Amino acid sequence: MSHHLISRRQMLAGTAAAGAVALSGFPARAEVNWKKYSGTTLEVILAKGPRGDNLQKYIKEFTELTGIKVESEQIPEQQQRQKCVIELSSGKPSFDVVHLSYHVQKRQFEKAGWLADMSGYLKDPSMTLPDLVESDFSAAGLQYARNDKGQMLSLPWSVDYFILYYNKELFQKKGVEVPKTLDEMAVAAEKLTDPKDGIYGFVGRGLRNANMAMWTNFYLNYGGEFLDAKGNILTDGPEAVEATKLYQRLLTKCAPPGVAGFNWMESMASFTQGRSAMWIDADGWAPPLEDPSASRVVGKVGYTLVPAGPKGKFSSTYGDGIGIAAASKNKEAAYLLCQWVVSKGQGGRLLQAGGGVPFRNSVVDDAEIRKGVKTQEWLQSVVDSAKISKLGLPVIIPVAEFRDIVGAALTATLSGADPATELKKAHEQFRPILERSEKA
Repeated sequence: MSHHLISRRQMLAGTAAAGAVALSGFPARAEVNWKKYSGTTLEVILAKGPRGDNLQKYIKEFTELTGIKVESEQIPEQQQRQKCVIELSSGKPSFDVVHLSYHVQKRQFEKAGWLADMSGYLKDPSMTLPDLVESDFSAAGLQYARNDKGQMLSLPWSVDYFILYYNKELFQKKGVEVPKTLDEMAVAAEKLTDPKDGIYGFVGRGLRNANMAMWTNFYLNYGGEFLDAKGNILTDGPEAVEATKLYQRLLTKCAPPGVAGFNWMESMASFTQGRSAMWIDADGWAPPLEDPSASRVVGKVGYTLVPAGPKGKFSSTYGDGIGIAAASKNKEAAYLLCQWVVSKGQGGRLLQAGGGVPFRNSVVDDAEIRKGVKTQEWLQSVVDSAKISKLGLPVIIPVAEFRDIVGAALTATLSGADPATELKKAHEQFRPILERSEKA
């Protein structure tokens, strides 16, 4: 283990001269009354994954600091989202704190009024540490967390930038250069594909709905925008068609058999087995790729930016936050927990574990925290992606339907359907759904 990793001792102690790190990694100079809600019990609902793992692993420290007991459960992402909607709709959710996926739930939660406004807490020095300021969150994080009135309805937790993973060994064997453009990537993928040896040049999500997260990298880099100035959907224009032709080319000519049913799990399995030379997906997968007990490509993985398209170079960006249920009777205690979750100490742990990238600039920019990241090439890809990040889905209420309908069109092209025809059908199917949602 690197000596730069944040240790429990560092988290629990320190002096003023050394920066005084308190139990949670917070500066000790803060005058927050952490014990004010001692004896309170909070219920938390989490989406299963590295963020939830990080919270649960260290939650005893929060309880030591505050006297607040935390009961939490992790639920697989899709089921967690459904459970949240059902309980919040009832007006009597069983949880105080909710882990939310911004790219799916932002507009829905805002319009329904399900989240408590944190703006007042953020401005209160008896509730908030001096280092927790809105300006420390990245632009994408603030865009997600704020509503159209400028209220902070959650705290941005972790951002997912899409990056290109590639197998250095396979590239070297074929004498292929790392692609800088999407056209170069398609050509490289074809050169790297050798079905007789069970090697494929590219792998990625082909499964309906899940495939949208990868496809939008192509769409944005071809110059696509999801909505026009009037809020009309734009997914059947020339940019979308060209992006889909690339998607179709990669996944039909250069990907493993059965890719139409692949989500990130199956894609990662193919890549970790050394069977696929390139993979575009979220930035949080370095740990399994570099785990000798689970991966055959340890030490062979390259990490870099998604190649540029003809109209730009963007990293399709997604994220999650931590919020307080408006119906909670323990809002102040819940806010202390949310603050701890996005603290610099917890954020540093998340980054060093490779389990996510905090939205807070002070974490990602901290030299000592960065030294503790095992895979520096991965870290550099993340830092560079932050500079070219762009939201990977439109911020609309029926985003799940959008992903289903356009995703089905994409999957159909893997069976030979014409991209332009499929996208036009998807556009006509989705447009009235969006219009109804905005009028509701």
